[in-house]
Amino acid sequence: MYNPDPRIQALPLFDGHVAWVVDDALREPRRVVDLAAAHRDAFAVMGHNAYPGLELRLPDEVSAALNDFFLQHVRARLGIRRVERMYSRLALVTFAADRLGPPQWFAHRDRFGLTPPQCVAASVLYLFDEPALGGTAFFRPRRPLADVDRMVRDSGVLAPAAFTRVYGIAPGYPRDDAWFEQVAVVPPRFNRIVFYDGGLFHAGVIPDPARLSDDPRRGRLTLNGFFTCRRGAA
Repeated sequence: MYNPDPRIQALPLFDGHVAWVVDDALREPRRVVDLAAAHRDAFAVMGHNAYPGLELRLPDEVSAALNDFFLQHVRARLGIRRVERMYSRLALVTFAADRLGPPQWFAHRDRFGLTPPQCVAASVLYLFDEPALGGTAFFRPRRPLADVDRMVRDSGVLAPAAFTRVYGIAPGYPRDDAWFEQVAVVPPRFNRIVFYDGGLFHAGVIPDPARLSDDPRRGRLTLNGFFTCRRGAA
């Protein structure tokens, strides 16, 4: 399913963190787009996360192929010792800006209720042709993490107007702001996949929400992987 001889490029982020980018990741990427289109009615908004759109959990054999690629080509680059579990999904960002709530206004981390020394690695595979639909941005906090954690908690309990008043974060998709510095962007390209430490703050770049669509052949379709891992010895 995946390119057996990938060319993997490093994208330095900050403080020694690196994202890993692979072009021409799938051998037959249009087949995955066809799969998404054939199951368009099965995409749904999930209640367990703040993803601003529709998701479709992928079969275990599809996740296994991504996991095999990760283990062979990326695990060591991210300093991972072993993968304990993983899953993958197809996803479509579809929310208009005025549908977003405070937890969706700023960059996020993938946490999944981890316990030390667990960590999360993540991947995004772009399956759309239109670059204007946006890539993936990485952010460095401008404030101490204790302050950021408090802000994140409050985003889930404060009313939108109150949250903006207290923290100065305006409604809309994440951007460089007083809380987060955008340090890097992976531009989208059809059949490009990026792997990264999910513990870094990151967000989809959505420059023009009016372009979003719930049609897998026209929208911002991605294949996302999440790997719960343990790191190698320091």
